[in-house]
Amino acid sequence: MEVLVVGAGVVGLAVARALALRGASVILAEAAEAIGTGVSARSSEVIHGGMYYPPGSLRAYHCVEGRRRLVDFCESHGVPYRLCGKLIVATREAERPMLETIRSRGVENGVEGLVLLERAEAVALEPALSCVAALHSPATGIVDSHALMLALLGDIEDAGGVLALHTPIEAAERREGRWQVRFGGAAPDRLEVDGLVNAAGLGAQALARRIEGLPPTGVPRQVLAKGSYFGCGGRPAFTRLIYPAPVEGGLGIHLTLDLAGRMRFGPDVEWVEAPDYTVDPARAERFEAAIWRYWPGLPDGRLMPDYAGIRPKLSGPGEPAADFRIDGPAEHGMPRLVQLFGIESPGLTSSLSLAEAVADRLLI
Repeated sequence: MEVLVVGAGVVGLAVARALALRGASVILAEAAEAIGTGVSARSSEVIHGGMYYPPGSLRAYHCVEGRRRLVDFCESHGVPYRLCGKLIVATREAERPMLETIRSRGVENGVEGLVLLERAEAVALEPALSCVAALHSPATGIVDSHALMLALLGDIEDAGGVLALHTPIEAAERREGRWQVRFGGAAPDRLEVDGLVNAAGLGAQALARRIEGLPPTGVPRQVLAKGSYFGCGGRPAFTRLIYPAPVEGGLGIHLTLDLAGRMRFGPDVEWVEAPDYTVDPARAERFEAAIWRYWPGLPDGRLMPDYAGIRPKLSGPGEPAADFRIDGPAEHGMPRLVQLFGIESPGLTSSLSLAEAVADRLLI
């Protein structure tokens, strides 16, 4: 079976790998000049535990299953990662019930090792922390996302798959039992394949609209949430990730670490109409106010603009967070087509599990 996977972010790479390992002849098409230049290049590189998401949701299942698969993959492929753990903190008594809700969800989702801590217990782990209580998730960690993507690509190529860069997809239609795909770019051409996977991230909806015959219900609206990050120089004050209680549209301005130990903060949530990756230095004041609640030792003026990312959400301000969408023939009625929408956080953590779900739907 010949399959075209569109989008070489971490999810598209994982999907192409899963299909290639199952014996499919895979072409991975990417419009940009390299792999992982979109959503995957601008994440916090966190391996999420899986305790935030409603039990029974796709996000809950694929985060927990994906985390286990991701850790195994990193171990077997030499991808740098560290399960440093995370503290979700209540800085006010009114936030305590939220920690219990998150813990209960996590237990139901199968997240290992979740423990509620009182202030003294949390501060014993992280002396610089200010809180009234915390939820400890030892299964949370960080990963080198670029090394991960290169390792996925290596498996694809070892299994006979092909990566095509600078290859935007202009149109696709079903004809005589196969997919006819028209490419743009420097060398416009056509390709005929048996199966098609839309893993185009921020471009998933635009690509779906270029698939002839796809019903309008097969293209959900896309809502863009910009998240900015700030860095902080100096000796790291924490050894674990520190997350405040969640906020609308995200998990709050949290402290993450990279594998070198460097601290960075974010993302915040800014609803935008189009992708914009500039970081406004003026947002530092808002970041400082949020960070001082759990790290009062942050020196004034220490934050530096770092980078920004865009989340391709399916829900907007004031709406319940939408689940992942994995749309196969049962959802849209078109054979040998699987489309992924709304794959935001925890998409990186979920990638290897999402890939198996796509392969299951396509290779039937």
